[in-house]
Amino acid sequence: MSSTTRTTSNRTRRLVPAAALALALGAGLVACGDEEPADASSSSTAAEASAEITVGDPWVRATTGAEDTTMSAAFMTIDNAGDADVTLTGASTDVAGTVEIHEMSMVDGAMAMSVMDDGLVIEAGRGKVLEPSGYHVMLMDVQRELAAGDEVDLTLEFSDGTTETLTVPVKEFTEEEGHYHEPGTGEHDHGDDEHGDDEEHSHS
Repeated sequence: MSSTTRTTSNRTRRLVPAAALALALGAGLVACGDEEPADASSSSTAAEASAEITVGDPWVRATTGAEDTTMSAAFMTIDNAGDADVTLTGASTDVAGTVEIHEMSMVDGAMAMSVMDDGLVIEAGRGKVLEPSGYHVMLMDVQRELAAGDEVDLTLEFSDGTTETLTVPVKEFTEEEGHYHEPGTGEHDHGDDEHGDDEEHSHS
């Protein structure tokens, strides 16, 4: 498969406003303690974006009850079974005016969120986990309330020219203050049942 590889940078390019940062970090809104892992019914929404790329367990954070209902984020796993790198270059949805690929990282001892202008590279034979306090698809200028149980159409765009439109469930996700994920590598191990693990993997 022909693909274009664009290398991401670990440096912060453009810091995102504090409200968006709070959403991605949790700040009392997103969590790991109360949310059950995606079940089999959620995995049924997984779809192949191309012959090598597979998107699994996508979900969007509900805005109901959030302090800022104009922002949300989409999370998922993206696996690349091919022998060439592929980049997630962008995404779109009719429920948000702006959609960007974001990265959480430690900057000067504090968590910061930046836009990944060059996209997120999914290395050949590996995968990435998009999760709270890590890589994620940021939805800004959200046009309507997103309640748990709703569904959102989300289109992912890849560097090889392919796109994939997913029907993504909206889930409530709350976090108790002081119980946040630490930033990790975002590498996904196929052997792990919990896709929050940050271990590298390769296809055998």
